[in-house]
Amino acid sequence: MSNNKVIEVEGLTKMFGDFIAVNAITFNVEKGEIFGFLGANGAGKTTAMKMLIGISNPTSGAANVAGFDVFTNAEDIKKNIGYMSQKFALYDDLTVKENITFFGGIYGLSRKKIKEKSTILIEELGLQNVSNQLVGSLPLGWKQKIAFSVALLHNPKIVFLDEPTGGVDPITRRQFWEMIYKAANQGTTIFVTTHYMDEAEYCDRVSIMVNGKIEALNTPKKLKEQFKAKSMNDVFLKLARG
Repeated sequence: MSNNKVIEVEGLTKMFGDFIAVNAITFNVEKGEIFGFLGANGAGKTTAMKMLIGISNPTSGAANVAGFDVFTNAEDIKKNIGYMSQKFALYDDLTVKENITFFGGIYGLSRKKIKEKSTILIEELGLQNVSNQLVGSLPLGWKQKIAFSVALLHNPKIVFLDEPTGGVDPITRRQFWEMIYKAANQGTTIFVTTHYMDEAEYCDRVSIMVNGKIEALNTPKKLKEQFKAKSMNDVFLKLARG
């Protein structure tokens, strides 16, 4: 695996019976890149992501994530990545501090390290006043910001974000993307799925899936030129309409 590529995917396929959910996709992601993984619901992007994070076995093809093979080293992949799902990112019935401690433990951090990280994280997010409140009592935007920070606790090489800004207000979405940029600038690779086409503009490169296949992959600027489109939304519509 080359030094700069942290994700390498070759002909990756997932079948459920006769149904091809992910159809021989091939792409690479560079270190520190913000890589947008786009597609309508049912296009296969969540299925593809599950294979990359080691929780679903591919049917065929090859993929290497953070230096580990998805077929043989799924457990190593899990230790070297961060993951934030749209729905079950944090436990509502634990406090902010308890969530940080719990996930720090899962990621194998020592108690001392968890305490250090916890203090820094709470300070950076300005959560001193709510650190002992149940997460369930906080607004969705706060939860998402905490969940993202928790996914970065163990300094993973790559963070996978599955629709991270679903349902939050525009201001929170912008703040969330500022956090993404900061992490990427520090060398963390960001792999993000979104259905907000304006967010595609914030990515270094974007792949667009249609019916299980990657139908386009390039920088937002080049994709707009290629499809003679004013926005990423127009690119998406042209692809979706075939």
